Amino acid sequence: MPDIEYDNFLKITLFKLSCKFRRLDADEREKAKKEFVQLIDTLSEGDQIRTYSTVGTRPDADFMLVQDSTSVDTFHELSKAINHSLLGSYLDQPYSYLSIRRKSRYKHGGGAPKLKEEYKYMVIYPMTKTRPWYEKSMKERQEMMNDHFRVGKDYPMIKINTSYAFGLDDTEFVLSFEMDDPSDFTSLVMDLREVPASQFTMTEIPIFTTIKMPMAEALDAMA
Repeated sequence: MPDIEYDNFLKITLFKLSCKFRRLDADEREKAKKEFVQLIDTLSEGDQIRTYSTVGTRPDADFMLVQDSTSVDTFHELSKAINHSLLGSYLDQPYSYLSIRRKSRYKHGGGAPKLKEEYKYMVIYPMTKTRPWYEKSMKERQEMMNDHFRVGKDYPMIKINTSYAFGLDDTEFVLSFEMDDPSDFTSLVMDLREVPASQFTMTEIPIFTTIKMPMAEALDAMA
């Protein structure tokens, strides 16, 4: 394989708040939430941390953190800080995805675009290809991916991001899609089901539809 230019590591973590937290008195809840917001703000100074709510879209998660960094150690430091926080005592992490950005092996005039700030929604999911996909020649795969890219170009209102988790996590890819209207994404996925490359997808669940919002608002939505 030719030399590949890698970019930042990406960590996506979904959190679930224990119902026990909601039984605390209002002062205790506010103290814990304020500390947590300050923690995220402080750790965001060196590396980008973006915050999303899953309240109302997933029953098994309440909010999501998306973190970019040049070092995996940064993710360890964030997790350690959360574990030692007041709110951390009431948080579980049911889903977590570690990956890295790099330029795609397939020619499509793009690359590996970084996440943008201006979209309201983000849909993310892990994806793994079948073994027969990798048995095909690069030329065959490129031809099938060309159909995939042509469909994507029909949806310029959706920002598509692919990161690579080979050897880093249980999945092969982590896909994220940013948009202002989730119905556009439904149409995109339906169209992609009809391209030949889709038959070589082994898994692409669970799927998380998230709403971008400040950490304080995401916490207020939970308790």
